[in-house]
Amino acid sequence: MSSEQPTVLVVEDEAAQRAVLTYNLEAEGFRVAAAENGEEALLMVEEENPDIVVLDWMLPEVSGIEVCRRLKTRAETRALPVIMLSARSEEVDRVRGLETGADDYVVKPYSVVELMARVRAQLRRARPATVGVRLEHEDIVLDAETHRVTRDGQDLKLGPTEFRLLATFMEKPGRVWSREQLLDRVWGRDIYVDTRTVDVHIGRLRKVLMRNGGTDPLRTVRGAGYALG
Repeated sequence: MSSEQPTVLVVEDEAAQRAVLTYNLEAEGFRVAAAENGEEALLMVEEENPDIVVLDWMLPEVSGIEVCRRLKTRAETRALPVIMLSARSEEVDRVRGLETGADDYVVKPYSVVELMARVRAQLRRARPATVGVRLEHEDIVLDAETHRVTRDGQDLKLGPTEFRLLATFMEKPGRVWSREQLLDRVWGRDIYVDTRTVDVHIGRLRKVLMRNGGTDPLRTVRGAGYALG
């Protein structure tokens, strides 16, 4: 699957509910990974590097609220959006879910259409390029919907890999990405690519960005990786 598809991790112990969520998310164009308990969910966050987690509160072994707490207390997963699903509709439960770090709270039974809208809303905040949002950084503009990039008003011709690299950098300017993180994000976990390939594509991206005489916006952080700005 294309690594441009956002990955949604569905954590739901009821097989029928899991199947409905998976079907509807895939129909919306998302890549779906699924877990049926809290322990499996925590492992899959490591393995799948999802862009968002749709998490049931009532899970066997480790509860959804505990999964959420653990994700939000770790630096690597703190920014991962979590939508909590629960049959608990009391205000005190909603407040507890949000205070644990959930980014949104949806009460069962829920409208699938509404849930899809909430997933997209969270992704717009976390990974705007995947949902067609226009990104700007200084004089660089990336339009994810039309796949167009300009710098200082001039069109730049980028290959698909360089486009995804630039989108990743522009979603989080200033963040330092390691080569391994860029491989996961841009090429996808199920494709084996040597880390030196990242350097080659960064070099190509730099060349295009500086083609019309602009300064180099990409920063090489020795021993750590690359950043925009």
